[in-house]
Formats: sequence, C-alpha cells, structure tokens
Amino acid sequence: MGAMLTKKELLTQRIQHIDITQHNVVALVDAMQSMAFSSRDTARAASIYEMMLQDTECGVVLCLAGSLISAGLQKVILDLVRNNMVDAIVSTGANIVDQDFFEALGFYHYIASDEYKYGHEDGVLRELMIDRIYDTFIDEEELRECDEVTHQITNSLDPRPYSSREFIREMGAYLVKNGKTPKDGGKDSIVLACYEKNVPIFCPAFSDCSAGFGLVAHQHARQGQPSVAIDSGKDFYELTQLKIANPTTGLLMVGGGVPKNFAQDIVVAADVLGVEASMHKYAIQITVADSRDGALSGSTLKEASSWGKVDTTYEQMVYSEATMALPLIAGYAYHKNAQAKRTGKNWASILDKVAVSA
Repeated sequence: MGAMLTKKELLTQRIQHIDITQHNVVALVDAMQSMAFSSRDTARAASIYEMMLQDTECGVVLCLAGSLISAGLQKVILDLVRNNMVDAIVSTGANIVDQDFFEALGFYHYIASDEYKYGHEDGVLRELMIDRIYDTFIDEEELRECDEVTHQITNSLDPRPYSSREFIREMGAYLVKNGKTPKDGGKDSIVLACYEKNVPIFCPAFSDCSAGFGLVAHQHARQGQPSVAIDSGKDFYELTQLKIANPTTGLLMVGGGVPKNFAQDIVVAADVLGVEASMHKYAIQITVADSRDGALSGSTLKEASSWGKVDTTYEQMVYSEATMALPLIAGYAYHKNAQAKRTGKNWASILDKVAVSA
C-alpha cells in the first residue's frame, strides 16, 4: 500500500500539539486520587508538581528524554516555560533540535497510519526520504535543511568550546534575527521561549542529533584549525552552578537517560566543589522503564536517594507513557494556578556571569 502513495500524500495529516490551557483536568486528576495503580501515582505526582511550583524558592528543572515534541507535547512544554513553571531544561538533542527547532523553522511532523508503524513499509519510506518515529513521519529533506541551519549557526560563532546552553541560545537568536517568531508570522517554539525568558536549555549529549551533523561538517572544513566544539564538562559545571545558586530544587523528569542523570548528579557535583548542597527536595519521573534491566531510566527515585541526590519525602515514579501522563500533571498544576506567585528566575543570566568570570 505504501508504494502506491506519493510522499505528498503520506505527509498530509500534521501532528497537533495538545493545549493544556484549553482542557481543565483538575476534577479528573482529583478523582484519580481515589483510584489505584498508575492513576493514583499520576494524581500524587500532579500534587507534588503543584507543591513544587507553590514553593517559590524552588528552582524547577524539566528533563526531557524520548521523542516528545514529534508526539505532540511541544505546546505543553511551551506553556510551562511561558508561565514560569520551569526554570531550566535538560534534554536530549533530538527533542530540542530535530523536533522543536525543526518545527520553529516552519516544518512539521506527520501522523503515520497504522499500516506503517510496524515497519513493513520502511523500505518504501526510505526511498521517499521519509523518516519514521513509530507512528510519526518526518521529511528527511526538511531535516537536512535543519542540519544546514545548525551548520550555518556553528560557522557564525567564534571558534572555541561552548556549553550546549550557549549554543542553543544562539539558535534562539537565529530565530529572532530571521523572523521565525509568532510576531513575524512564524511559530512559537521551546528554543524561542527559553531564549526570551532566559531559561537555559542543556543537551549534555548535544552531538547526538541534527546539530551533530552541523558540527561534524564545521570541524571537517576547519581541518585542524580552531573550531566550535561542545563541552559537556562545561554543561555539567553550569548546571552545578545553578544548584549552588538555588539550594531548593525540584525535578520533573520525562523519560530517563542522560538528562535524568545530569540533573540528579548536580547535587553530588556541588559537594565535589566543596559546597554542601541539599538533595533535590521534589522529584517526579514519568517513565515506561523499570528497574529489571538495570538501566538508569528505570532506576527509582528512592535509589537516587541512596546516592544523596533526591529526597524521598516528595518523590513519585509514574509508570506511564509521557503523552498521557505529562498533560495531566502539567495541566493540573496550570489550572490550579500553582504558578501564580512565581517569577522567572532568569537563570541564564546567572550562567552568563559565571562564563565571564571563568
């Protein structure tokens, strides 16, 4: 069936990003508190996120792993940033570059019909230059354009090591300079919102995405001359500085992997630097992984407490797929107006001062 359809016919139905501001889930989540299993866990996580936001001293770190933006969660995250419900983001590169920045450039993700999500037509998709993310399509030719933009941004920078935060800030500046903003007729995006709100974004494995192709092309062309590089050690140092500057912190983690570990480890890193930092006071993790395979993504928050990373008073594991759990947890806090007394912490400015002094 796939061979009979053209690329244009396959890339027709766009993913629609769910809008938590339009769906008040408070009564639903409150009702889930009297249920069991994942429903009760989700309701407790929503209550902890509400507490996290009402604690105005708390710095909130959002961790993103898995294919989230392509799945329709971009506006959820956007609304968290725009409403001062997030102070920093630690993410995989794919969510920020291949998906969010990609859409900021004017491109889209598309719904794949059921007959494609099981891989039977992947050969046809490859010939058409359509990449598949389970039941979602992305145009490979457009993705190459995104790669080229990151290449251009890389070439425009002074040749030195950058934290991923510094590089992503330049991506935000690119969107403003090139009219890729809502006021210029473009689309809103997480990269743009964080640039405008001074919310730092870290991608500790930044080269593992489209930006990596741009960096590879840049360094290849430099042929041993000074070049732009991403310094993951600088990422870790900057994140640790945020913990030192803001002792009370909370984690909202979607998925696991590198973002989860980096965000949890800043407590230990502060101790290494001679600063006695308190454990993350609040912690929520949404995941479909469990501890049986020994991977970090499924390790419990109670286990993290044994490392001195997470306090166990206000922690909750939610074993659920992110597109179902995150809108409920985020939407609950939003419609309870938990963010009412919060103001932006302006963390990117703190890090700019650290960079200058270094």
